[in-house]
Amino acid sequence: MKLRSVDNTIVALIGIWFIIAPWIFGFSDDNGALWTSVIIGAVQLIVSLWAFSSSGWGSWQNWISLIAGVWFIVFPFVYSVDTSALWTSIILGAVTVLLNLITMGAKD
Repeated sequence: MKLRSVDNTIVALIGIWFIIAPWIFGFSDDNGALWTSVIIGAVQLIVSLWAFSSSGWGSWQNWISLIAGVWFIVFPFVYSVDTSALWTSIILGAVTVLLNLITMGAKD
């Protein structure tokens, strides 16, 4: 399996995590945080799966996924979430950014 396939799979799984995170961390009663997490998580999931067919710095799918990762780093500071949700969002957002940078820079 190529590196980009592994990276995109992990990033897609992180997208799924952000879709279900509001119920796991208990912020599903905050409509802004709920829908932001679900929608941006779904976007991350979709573009990560779509990115299996592309690579390099010109891959718009990886750029969208990278931007979603940056958003999830900022997300807990925009919405009031507890400490565990804060650190999970920051760490998984950073992993998303890092994996997309690795994927875009990889020579297949």
